[in-house]
Amino acid sequence: MSNELLFISSFAIFIVLMLAFDLGVFNKKDHVIKYREAVIMSLIWVCFALAFYVLLTLHGEWIHGVDSMDRLREVVMLHKHNINIIPTDYLASLELYRSNLALEFITGYLIEYALSVDNIFVIVLVFTAFSVREKYYHRVLFWGILGAIIMRFLFIFLGATMIREFEWILYLFGAFLVYTGVMMFVKRNEEEKIETENHPAVKFASKLFKVFPRYVGRNFFVRKGGVNLVTPLFIVLIVIEFTDLIFAVDSIPAIFSVTKDPYIVFFSNIFAILGLRSMFFLLVNVIHQFHYLKIGLSVLLTFIGVKMLAHDWLHSIGFETIHSLIVIVLILALSIIASLVFPKKEHHHA
Repeated sequence: MSNELLFISSFAIFIVLMLAFDLGVFNKKDHVIKYREAVIMSLIWVCFALAFYVLLTLHGEWIHGVDSMDRLREVVMLHKHNINIIPTDYLASLELYRSNLALEFITGYLIEYALSVDNIFVIVLVFTAFSVREKYYHRVLFWGILGAIIMRFLFIFLGATMIREFEWILYLFGAFLVYTGVMMFVKRNEEEKIETENHPAVKFASKLFKVFPRYVGRNFFVRKGGVNLVTPLFIVLIVIEFTDLIFAVDSIPAIFSVTKDPYIVFFSNIFAILGLRSMFFLLVNVIHQFHYLKIGLSVLLTFIGVKMLAHDWLHSIGFETIHSLIVIVLILALSIIASLVFPKKEHHHA
C-alpha cells in the first residue's frame, strides 16, 4: 500500500504544480483564449498523457509495487487484469502486465476524452445561459477542474470497493450505460436548454448562500455591508461542478468496463479532465460541425454497456482490451468523418 500511496501522492504533486504553472504563467491575467493557445495547451496535455502511457509501458509495476511473481499474481487477481501469467518466467509476465496496464490506461483515457465532448456541449450552454463574459471562461473551468478531481477520486475508489465486494454491480453499470446510450440517440435532435432560475444546482446554492444580484468582475465572492456574498460567477461554478457530477455517472462506469484497477481508472480520468479545458476552447466555435458525434457517443456508450453485460462471454472468445480500443477508435472516427463528409444542411427561412 505504501507504494501505491507514494505513486498517487507524486501524481497529485505533479498535477498541482502543472495547474499552478498554468494559472500563474499562461493565465495570470483573465483573457479570451484564442485558437492557437488552445491548440498548444491541448497538445501539451495530450503529450503528458502519452508520456504517462510510456511510463506504464516501461515501469507499470511501480504503481502497486510489483517486485516478485507472488506480488504480480496478487495484483493481477485483485484487479482482474486480462493477462495470462507465465509461471516459469517472471520477466516475461511482467512485460505482459506492463503492456496491458498501459493499454488499459490509454483506452480509458480515450473513452473519457470522447465523453468529455458531450460535456462541452452543456458547458457552452451554461456559459451562454448565465451570460458569462468569455474572458472569465478559463477561470471558472480552472476551479471547476479542481473540484472535479476531488469528486472523481471519491467516485472511483468508492466504485472500485463496491465492485470488489459486489461484482454484480458491473451488470447494473452495463444496463445503465446501454439505457443512457439509447436515450442519447433518441434525444439526439432535441435542443438542450439551461433554465438558470430553475436549475437544481442554482436552487441548492441559493439556499446555502446569499447571492449578490450581479457579476463583480472575476470575483466569486464579494463583501457588502459587512456581509459576505457569492456572485453569479460562483453560481456558474457550482452549476459546472453539478454538470461534471452528472457526466461522471456515465464516464466512470464506462472506464470500469476496460479495467477494474481504480488507479488506472483515476489516472485516465484525470488526464482527460485536465485536457478538457483546452479542448473546450479548441472546439467551442466548431463543435456544431460535428453533428454526427452525438450518434457516435450514443453508440459508444451502448457498446461499452453491452461489453460489461457480456464480459464473461466476450472474454471466452478472446475479446481483449486492444479490441475494445479498436472499436472505440472506429466509432469516433466514423462519426467525425461522417460529420465532415455530410455537413449539416442549414435551414433558410423565407
